[in-house]
Amino acid sequence: METTEFQNAWKNIDSEINLKSTDELNFILQTKIRKTMNKFLIIFGIDVIVCAGLLVFLTVTAINRQADVIYLVNNSLLGLITLSALFISLFSLKKLQNNKSDLSVKDWLEFRIRLLSGWLSGKYSKLYIILVPILIIMINLSIHVYYEYKPLPEVMTNMESVFGQIVGFIVALAVSLYALKKIRKYQLKNLEYLKSLLSALQ
Repeated sequence: METTEFQNAWKNIDSEINLKSTDELNFILQTKIRKTMNKFLIIFGIDVIVCAGLLVFLTVTAINRQADVIYLVNNSLLGLITLSALFISLFSLKKLQNNKSDLSVKDWLEFRIRLLSGWLSGKYSKLYIILVPILIIMINLSIHVYYEYKPLPEVMTNMESVFGQIVGFIVALAVSLYALKKIRKYQLKNLEYLKSLLSALQ
C-alpha cells in the first residue's frame, strides 16, 4: 500500500492524526491493536477469577454440608458448569495471546477477528440467555441453603425462604442480563474497531 493511501485509510480511523511515515503509522496501528486486544483479555481474566472464586465457594460449602445429598448434587452440577466455563475462558485467553512469529500483523489481526466474531456472533453466542437463569437458580440455592443452615428440602418448604429466593432470582437475573448486555455491546464495539484497523492494513 502506498504511503498516501495508508495515511488516507488512517484518517477514516483517526481524523486528528498528523501526517506520519508508513513505519510510524504501522507502529501506532500495532499499539492500537494491542490496546484493544487487552480489553478483551481483561474481560476473560475477570471471568477466570470469578469462576475460580465460585469453585472455591462450592467446594467449601459442599465439605460443610456433606449430609445434604440434594445440596451436594446442586453444587456438583454447578461446579461442573463453572469448571467448563473456566476451561473455556483459559482456552480463549491462550488463543488470543498466542503470538506466532511467522504471522504478519495483518494475518495475526485477521485470525483474532475471526475468533472474536465466532464468540460474539457465532452459533452459540446467545446461549447465555438460556444458561444465565439456570445458573442463577443454582447459585441462589447454594448460597441461600448454606446460610439457612437447613437441608435443601426443608428450605424449599419454607414459604419465607422460597419468597426470598424468588425475589433474589428476579433481582440477580435483571442485574446479570443488564451487565452481560453492556459487556457484549462493549465487546462488539471493540471488535468493530479492530475491523476498522484491519482495513488500514488492506
